[in-house]
Amino acid sequence: MESLDALLKKAPTLVKGTSTLEELSEAEAELLGRRSVVAEFQRGIGRLPPEERPAVGKAIQEARRTLGKLIETQRGRLETESERLMLASDRVDVSLAALEYQEGYTHLITSTIEEVCDIFIGLGYRVVGGPEAESGTYNFDALNTPPTHPSRLESDTLYLDWGDPADEILLRTHTSPMQARYMEEHDPPVYVVVPGKVYRADTPDATHSPVFHQIEGLAVDEDLTFSDLRGTLAYFAREFFGSERRIRMLPNFFPFTEPSAEMHASCFSCEGGGQCRVCGGVGWIELLGCGMVDPNVFEWVGYDPSKVSGFAFGMGVERIAQVRHGVSPLRHFFDNDLRVLSQFR
Repeated sequence: MESLDALLKKAPTLVKGTSTLEELSEAEAELLGRRSVVAEFQRGIGRLPPEERPAVGKAIQEARRTLGKLIETQRGRLETESERLMLASDRVDVSLAALEYQEGYTHLITSTIEEVCDIFIGLGYRVVGGPEAESGTYNFDALNTPPTHPSRLESDTLYLDWGDPADEILLRTHTSPMQARYMEEHDPPVYVVVPGKVYRADTPDATHSPVFHQIEGLAVDEDLTFSDLRGTLAYFAREFFGSERRIRMLPNFFPFTEPSAEMHASCFSCEGGGQCRVCGGVGWIELLGCGMVDPNVFEWVGYDPSKVSGFAFGMGVERIAQVRHGVSPLRHFFDNDLRVLSQFR
């Protein structure tokens, strides 16, 4: 019993001296484990005289309960401290500024294409696309362009050494081949716009690039007239350049339209005269080419020119973006200079 009393006096110092749960487990094994003093006392009860066994057994059980309570109290204290340290190490300093990542945005050419297409979708047009590596059949022949036309020279067109040598394979010079491709597969009425990349054998300068973007438009239906073409393009000019824009048509020539015209829009920087940086003082800005679809194109795709009529137009995306946003020279669209591109979010 004296040894048991000595153990109970020693135990608080031993238990409270532990600083981790691992150390506490070692102290528990020393005090209450199978090889502990308490266990030895309990195993020795059988060697005592019968009349002493109840009192000794009771004292050992009380000692075990006292030691167990002491250990559990210390375990609760250590677990609380461990949790506090873990939360402190995982603490987020909300006083620090949050990390901010710059939101991405579309390139000006992409946003221009999307805006133009949205305008024509509002008029009931569909957006379609076609191959950039095109055949001479669709790029020229289907569009009423004869073999002797200057645009078929290698000085103007980039040809590819690929495919069937019986047909010219080239990088398309305009998005107009989709006129023929679409009409071949669809009966009228047809209302489509064709955005895409095109290629010319041009030397890069302030207004030219060997790679640029176009948007082609085609409408085919019964009784379409030049007035419908003019009204459609006037609506587009007002939607894209502002409600005050006026347009005018000047005669021109394109192999696949007859009659053909170039469309000008009134300058939004001046009303003519003076030294305007945008229009040069003439008051008008050339924007696109257009015209009524040539009957030869209808015959090539199997349409009856006596039953349908239509118009087509094509615009350079870089051109209309330059005019609207005052971006010059053209290379700013391709240089990936954030000082330029970040202005047009």
